[in-house]
Amino acid sequence: MALHTPRKINSSPYLPFGDKQDAPFYGKDILSVKQFSRADIDYIFGVAREMEEMVRRIGSFDLLKGKILANLFYESSTRTFSSFTSAMERLGGSVIPINEVRYSSVSKGESLPDTVRSLESYADVIVLRHPEMGSAELAAKYARKPIINAGDGMGEHPTQALLDLFTIMQEMRHIDGLTVTMVGDLKYGRTVHSLARLLALYDVRLNYVSPDILKMPAHILEEVKQHNIPQAEFNCLDDVIAQSDALYVTRVQKERFEDLDQYEGVKNAFVITPETMESAKEEMIVMHPLPRVGEIRMEVDDDPRAAYFRQVEYGLYVRMALLAMVLGKA
Repeated sequence: MALHTPRKINSSPYLPFGDKQDAPFYGKDILSVKQFSRADIDYIFGVAREMEEMVRRIGSFDLLKGKILANLFYESSTRTFSSFTSAMERLGGSVIPINEVRYSSVSKGESLPDTVRSLESYADVIVLRHPEMGSAELAAKYARKPIINAGDGMGEHPTQALLDLFTIMQEMRHIDGLTVTMVGDLKYGRTVHSLARLLALYDVRLNYVSPDILKMPAHILEEVKQHNIPQAEFNCLDDVIAQSDALYVTRVQKERFEDLDQYEGVKNAFVITPETMESAKEEMIVMHPLPRVGEIRMEVDDDPRAAYFRQVEYGLYVRMALLAMVLGKA
């Protein structure tokens, strides 16, 4: 369910996969994982699997031919920006790429609502990354076309959380009954905030491993608690590595620290090495939203349990699914 009243958007009357007015996500914004139920997630993952099959069989297709995506990124990005670009182009659509907004009208003082309202004159959907929490919801308030949140400060990153959950589902074949351990920067890491909220819809156990100054925020713990999900905090990975089915590693984000001495003190608090993996289950996965800066040694890449590059590929299929869905083509 969108966080505000969805708007009608102009679209071709031709829809190969059914009446667009019946599509459950047609014209909706993707702003927060809080808007999804388990049934919604099952639906998204079903479409994502169809997208994966189509890409493997024919590479690209014309499902969104004639549609245009505006990639509006106020923060630098490689993977998310490229992932949405690839997703739209594989679906036959076009992209207006606006990465690191610094030389445009924004630098002249143009407001986010005005920028969005201008861009939607050219595009059918806008993907927004912004350093300020709540920016995606603000943009959606003024936009007539769907807004997809690609990360808003320390807030949420819903499409990353969906692809993370999809990775767990595809790799482990189920989610209920698993123990998921999150490691590293849990305070500023919007990916773990969103993933914890999604996992709370399932029968899981959550472990949080971090330095004291980077613990999971209290409001996230409280939200998860409302779902009666067992959760525990640790300072040492050795305490939980052997019981973990999925190990979600995050980098300590230098850009979030005002005091660089604090950053230097915690940046290498947890490093995953081949020796670390010796204590892990044979059937488990290691995940990372990337980029990494040393928290997973490259020697771990050859371990079949290292799923982080497969995770990137799963993200393509999830974002293809979301684009097709909000544009009424799935």
